[in-house]
Amino acid sequence: MIDQTVDKKLENVAAILDMLSEDTSVPRNIRKGAKDSKERLFGSKEALDLRCASVVSVLEDLANDPNIPLHGRTLIWNATSILESIK
Repeated sequence: MIDQTVDKKLENVAAILDMLSEDTSVPRNIRKGAKDSKERLFGSKEALDLRCASVVSVLEDLANDPNIPLHGRTLIWNATSILESIK
């Protein structure tokens, strides 16, 4: 059973990924990556720690994209930090 703090952390990550996927100042590939990451995090039957690790890996790749604006990179780092605390 997932405790309340993990649920809250997952809600925060979902909100961050939604912000990224809807922000038109962020390149299209980053928006798509954020949307795909959210689907991977919430749509799979894998264990939570595997889903978190998989999404962290994708987000790190997105954060290293040279075209991402600074605020987008900061959001990705925030989401990564939250997911790493869940593992």
